[in-house]
Amino acid sequence: MSNLTKEIPKEERKLLKKMFWRSFTLYSSVSPAKQGGSGFCYSLMPFINKFYPDSKDRKEALTRQMSYFSATIPLSTFIMGLTASMEKENSIRDDFDTTSINAVKSSLMGPISGIGDSIFWGVIRVIAAGVAVSMGQSGNVLAPIIFLLLFNIPAIVIKYYATFLGYSLGSKYIEKLYASGLINILTKAASIVGLIMVGGMTSQMVIFKTTVQFKMGGTSVLNLQNMLDQIFVGIVPLAITLICFYLMRNKKVSINILLIGVIILGILLSALGIA
Repeated sequence: MSNLTKEIPKEERKLLKKMFWRSFTLYSSVSPAKQGGSGFCYSLMPFINKFYPDSKDRKEALTRQMSYFSATIPLSTFIMGLTASMEKENSIRDDFDTTSINAVKSSLMGPISGIGDSIFWGVIRVIAAGVAVSMGQSGNVLAPIIFLLLFNIPAIVIKYYATFLGYSLGSKYIEKLYASGLINILTKAASIVGLIMVGGMTSQMVIFKTTVQFKMGGTSVLNLQNMLDQIFVGIVPLAITLICFYLMRNKKVSINILLIGVIILGILLSALGIA
């Protein structure tokens, strides 16, 4: 047993192992609104059931962990472990700020994914594929198996220890942050980073390009998309995102209704030749 796991009480180590095995279902149920949110919530259920004997508190924790989540799979358990330690702290502290849980969780998704994608997709996968391709070219039938082993063994090992690392770091430093009064600063900073990440995702994932042009004598005199870009690049995707956010938050419109509405809007705009 490593020093990392020895520091954690035996009962909590068992919960972490359950969370680790459950984390393999992270993206088994994906939706545009939640991505791996349901899998994240399912992974944390052993901790939530343990720390929240009261059904009302347990329901609030489950609802909290159903929020949007997307991160590189092998390092996702680091965020799970950290979140589990914060849920534990929330269950024993009356003055714990629950908004800090999702704030920290959201702020870590971008950096963790940046590191994870670079390591696992940019390095380990390329090395594993290079070895497997060389074996395959020489006629070795074990090439695909070797590829899977070279990629998955380090990924699973890192994923396992990341679970304990996230939980251990959370347990150590959250108490210090509360004692020093820095938790509010951390929450605000994490919220800002999370909003920046959401803004970046909006610019990359919400796309609208109009094909409307005004011609005179066969020559284009006005390209609507170019005009919109001159005003503000991505102004229409941003407007659509803000309208959806307003409807969801202020008018309590269901996410499913918004998704269906956006799909219908996209079909109509395409059929009319607008986009």
